[in-house]
Amino acid sequence: MLDGLKGGPRPEGWRGDGTFVATLGLLLAITPMAVDMYLPALPSIGRSLGADQDQVQLSLSGFFLAFAAGQLVWGPAGDRFGRRVPSLAGLLLFVVGSIGCWAAGDALVLAAWRVVEAFGAASVTVLARAMVRDVFDRDRSASVLSLMMLVMGAAPMFAPIVGSQILKVADWRMVFLVLAALALVSLVPLARQPETLPVARRRSAAFGSVAGAYLVLFNDRRYLGYVAAGAGMLGAMFAYISGTPFIYIELFGVGPDMFSLLFGLNVAGMMGSSYLNSRFVLRLGSDRVLRIGLVASVVFALALVVFGGSGAYGLAGVVVPLFLFLSCMGLVGANAMAGALADHPQIAGAASALSGFAQFAVGAVAGMVVAARADGTPGPMCQTILVLAIGGAALHFLLVKPVARR
Repeated sequence: MLDGLKGGPRPEGWRGDGTFVATLGLLLAITPMAVDMYLPALPSIGRSLGADQDQVQLSLSGFFLAFAAGQLVWGPAGDRFGRRVPSLAGLLLFVVGSIGCWAAGDALVLAAWRVVEAFGAASVTVLARAMVRDVFDRDRSASVLSLMMLVMGAAPMFAPIVGSQILKVADWRMVFLVLAALALVSLVPLARQPETLPVARRRSAAFGSVAGAYLVLFNDRRYLGYVAAGAGMLGAMFAYISGTPFIYIELFGVGPDMFSLLFGLNVAGMMGSSYLNSRFVLRLGSDRVLRIGLVASVVFALALVVFGGSGAYGLAGVVVPLFLFLSCMGLVGANAMAGALADHPQIAGAASALSGFAQFAVGAVAGMVVAARADGTPGPMCQTILVLAIGGAALHFLLVKPVARR
């Protein structure tokens, strides 16, 4: 599967593309596991802590906001100190936050520890993407990122299933102990992975240097266009993550096991499109595949509003369009990130951080909007997804002009 992906600079101690992709895929799985494993427990967390939906969802929105802000810190840190040491520090912080969640006694304390957990998780996500850019060129980066999404795709597929099984034998607190154990296990392959950013290519961590890097990115229309594409799609996905536990479980009466299967169905769609992207991106170019994915996402988001927004078509009216829409993630996510990183290899950490910040900030706002507009129907979630899909696609087409492939 990795044939044809070689060709970038290799760090000392390199152990092969397969090991590299598998290690980074494991690291990228930390965040979706932290988000998705406890989704089936959201209603029971509310009952256990005596909190309503808005209060419980603070632990989700707070996670997204802290994850977004954390990337702005970890990205420049990775440009200055290398990728591996900050990633190890972030994983340890994630362990501390998970244990704090386990011990939380009310919804606000839980949300506070989720902030700590998310800040630590941000390190491995932003720096894993930067590691890919350290080693591969643009189209190959897009292909490798797609392969990493396949590796990490098993996480959100199985996370709700694992979470629902944990709830059968223990309460929701056990979910966070499992997450802490997963992070500890992930420390081993990360510690063995060679550093991808040599000392000669590292940048100063001074405020002026960091601010200058972000200023360069803010002044790059193409960069912002790719960021908008990724942020619109990921924000829509988080609107789905925030809304479906209550829509599926409370509105349609879906049990935790069936919820996990429906969630896994969507992840399977994303994995399938990620695989297709990894095969076609080297032939068609990441820009062309990205634009196909953006157009398709708008079409399927519109279908979601028409068939699922009112609830008139029942569960199928939500499930089918959502599957088609989320399958576009495999065509948009990796290509948007590869495009954002392509022109700024010297500040790949900062470029990855700002892009990730935008994605998760939009995701956090989308989750809060869905919660605030909740009216017992799928409408608010479906409408939020459509607005984000149209906004991300429109900004990308406006800001990014096609260029000939080299």
